[in-house]
Amino acid sequence: MSISEEVREQVRQRANYACEYCGVTETDAAGQLTIDHFHPQARGGTDAPDNLIYCCHRCNEYKADYWPQEPDAPLLWNPRLQAANTHFVELAGGELYAITATGTFTVNRLRLNRPPLIAHRLRRRQNADEQRLLARLHSVVNLLEQLHAQEAALLEEHRILLQEQRHVLRLLLNRQEPGGT
Repeated sequence: MSISEEVREQVRQRANYACEYCGVTETDAAGQLTIDHFHPQARGGTDAPDNLIYCCHRCNEYKADYWPQEPDAPLLWNPRLQAANTHFVELAGGELYAITATGTFTVNRLRLNRPPLIAHRLRRRQNADEQRLLARLHSVVNLLEQLHAQEAALLEEHRILLQEQRHVLRLLLNRQEPGGT
């Protein structure tokens, strides 16, 4: 490849260090991913950044040098130009369900429902759920701390009122006693 390190780093950052096709991150893959020419060089594609896709080795391998050779040939989803939800819906079980012909072709070509990817999506969803729950727990703890502070302030106010009440009662009792003022 004739892609400079600077362009490679731009592509990595733009992709947030994850496969633009399947979402697997460098952390998941335990290393950097590959740069794919969406329109393969062998089929006339260039090294222009808009033609470069950051992807995992499996997606790159399955895509190979596919490029439609005939007008009615199926199109592959381009994650640089279209949001995933234009072509796919993630089901509860972690599978991708294609909602367009491009989505169907891409799911099949890149094998986006292979078992490790399904497990990855489920794990990512579980982690997101855990993060939401932790955020809610943090919020509840903050609210409880605020309530505790308010309760402490009310108790202190109550203590002061009781002291004042005792003082007033003493004054009233002293007035009622013979010789009281």
